[in-house]
Amino acid sequence: MTLLRIAARPMLASMFIFGGAMALKDPGPRAKKAQPVADAIKRVAPDLPVNGSNLTRFNGGVQLVAGTALATGRLPRLSAFVLAATMPPTTYVGHPYWNETDPVVRANQRVHFFKNISMIGGLLMATLDPDPHKKFIGRRAKDKVVETASSVAGHIDHIRS
Repeated sequence: MTLLRIAARPMLASMFIFGGAMALKDPGPRAKKAQPVADAIKRVAPDLPVNGSNLTRFNGGVQLVAGTALATGRLPRLSAFVLAATMPPTTYVGHPYWNETDPVVRANQRVHFFKNISMIGGLLMATLDPDPHKKFIGRRAKDKVVETASSVAGHIDHIRS
């Protein structure tokens, strides 16, 4: 695993670990924002014990577990995909800037909305990592040059002898 991946994964995962832990500990205002989603689920599946608090805690738990997995390099592509999948509903429910009338609040929610969109992009890029344990491309190129030079030197020595 490259130094870049060792540093980048926990950085990308940090918000999910922190936010997931906070949602589990205190769903608070997040639960209120999630309640309309819970009501919609309840209409489709009335027997499910769904409310804003449960949804918030469930989402927080998923983000905490997947964030920890991403940060530690355990199933990094799958954990990045799971985190990316949690983000559209979280972003839509949590940062509906289009509903805000106060220009300052609207601008703040817009920043958070697009920050989340950016995080989705980063997570999706992490799911495309062809081999999460492969060396950085620059290191692979350098190793290939050294290997080729060594091979050429070996052939030259063989020809000379």
